[in-house]
Amino acid sequence: MTLRTLTTNTVKVVFPLLLGGAILYWMYRDFDFSQVSSVMLHDMDWTWMLLSLPFGVTAQLFRGLRWCQTLEPIGEHARRSTSVNAVFLSYATSLVIPRVGEFLRCGVLKRHDGVTFAKSLGTVVTERAVDSIMVLLVTTLTLLSQLPVFHNFFVTTGTRLDTFLGQFTTTGYLVTLVCLVAALLLLWWLAHALRLSHKLRDIVSNLWQGVVSLRNVSNVPLYLFYTVGIWVSYFLHFYLTFYCFEATSGLGINCALVSFVVGSIAVIVPTPNGAGPWHFSVKTMLILYGVESNAALYFVLIVHTVQTMLVVLLGVWAWASLSLTKPIGRTS
Repeated sequence: MTLRTLTTNTVKVVFPLLLGGAILYWMYRDFDFSQVSSVMLHDMDWTWMLLSLPFGVTAQLFRGLRWCQTLEPIGEHARRSTSVNAVFLSYATSLVIPRVGEFLRCGVLKRHDGVTFAKSLGTVVTERAVDSIMVLLVTTLTLLSQLPVFHNFFVTTGTRLDTFLGQFTTTGYLVTLVCLVAALLLLWWLAHALRLSHKLRDIVSNLWQGVVSLRNVSNVPLYLFYTVGIWVSYFLHFYLTFYCFEATSGLGINCALVSFVVGSIAVIVPTPNGAGPWHFSVKTMLILYGVESNAALYFVLIVHTVQTMLVVLLGVWAWASLSLTKPIGRTS
């Protein structure tokens, strides 16, 4: 391994951790962590948290099943169990190195089911494009549904948008700028990595086959069901946690939708499971809806931690399951 490669790999691991850690430190620098256990033991309704967790599982389950569908039109056939476990493992791995899970799950299918790596990666590119469309659609619908709410808020209180933006500190604007720069650096790195490939033509060809696989999906209604199911599951996984805390239980679905949208956009920034940018964006929206700052900090800290632990547990399950799964074509 050359010094340049080692440096690049180190930066890919260290930078996301430093970025996420810096944002979290800035947010929680004056926070009293001694009260977190008290909040979790006495001030939370864990019933709603437990009800939310299955939706975190179904979101990844539907993603794995949908992935099988997009592989079939290009002549690649993966077992459903392998595909689902690969997705579970990819999310857990991305907690260490953001986005590396997308490559790892393609490697899992290649090793266990003989699926061509570049073709499967192409379907992942398609998957991300579909996800982007869904986020855009949900964002647009949420914005339109909230226009009357914001209008009434501004008319009733006399608050103007420029006044609200003025509440952001210089550090707040700096954090937002750093997140945008990090996202742009990630896109640049991906483009640079592809240009350096010695087999670019073959890779692009296989990637393109994966990208266009969507037009030949055999069961379109089922594909749409999985796609909608993924995002409904994501939303319910988040929304039900509102009822865990007194400060957020009465905010309603509109606040949840807005917070969900900004949180979904924030996780584009390459930090482990969106740690930092997700906390910052969701906390900001909760404050906009009248939640006290400390209560908002408790919410994002506890919810994100619990949901991250679920991702870890699913990753451990997937690793154990794949370890016991015999690769296709191999004898004992």
